[in-house]
Amino acid sequence: MSVTADSLPGAGAAAGPCAVQYDVTNSEAEPFTYTITFSVLDEQGRAMSNVEETVASVGAGKTVRRTLEHGGYPAGGTLGAGRVRILDVKRVPSDEAPAPAGTCPESGLRLTADQGDAAMGLRVVGLHLENCGRRTYSLQGYPELQLLDAEHEAVEGIEVLRGTDGIPMAGGDEGPPRPVTLRPGESAVSGLAWRNTTELGEAVTVPYVRVRAKAGSDPVMAAPHLDLGTTGELGVRAWRKDEADRGTGVSGGERPGDQGPYDVSPSS
Repeated sequence: MSVTADSLPGAGAAAGPCAVQYDVTNSEAEPFTYTITFSVLDEQGRAMSNVEETVASVGAGKTVRRTLEHGGYPAGGTLGAGRVRILDVKRVPSDEAPAPAGTCPESGLRLTADQGDAAMGLRVVGLHLENCGRRTYSLQGYPELQLLDAEHEAVEGIEVLRGTDGIPMAGGDEGPPRPVTLRPGESAVSGLAWRNTTELGEAVTVPYVRVRAKAGSDPVMAAPHLDLGTTGELGVRAWRKDEADRGTGVSGGERPGDQGPYDVSPSS
């Protein structure tokens, strides 16, 4: 896999605020979806802002070219490749990629992972499961997780705890898992919690997590970047009804969202 950026031919003041194209090459044996984070620099080389772009379903052995869209560059200025840095590239198999924003998958469910929170060495990432379809869905228990390294191989030696009681400062759980029924427009919440504590031993970072809403569900690969330090533990909270967020009330068609779906079985 490679990502490179180049200035557009003939770029100048007339080219507008964006004058950078970039190539994404997939050297894998299956289609992959890429999320690339660019840093946009000013004339002195100082970071102005970060831009994240997703290139979906790049075929095996293929190279695609895209134009970097960035409306925040000063009017009248030009943006060449010399003012763009590639900060990060995440890649997931296209058949496990999160659904694009503004769509509702065939399963009628969409999961979003928030930006997380970090304080005093505690890390928390929320998972939000939304019923964007027309049917009622039921589930109970914990999301199923598989921790993966940069090559999508399993990371060994990390204990996934059911609940966060064992994670210092993460707060206690609200009792045992309970059945959750999601009507159209309703959501459920879960979350990951860990301590970024580094002591003796080698610190562990987990860039990818393959998640299933429950056993047998189709997997979706998220990229929360778990900096677990040397703790060897990750806590996961049970699914709960999200009483604070009942969705937009739209079902069936396209709905906004940030991450992908988790296919859980509809209730009868």
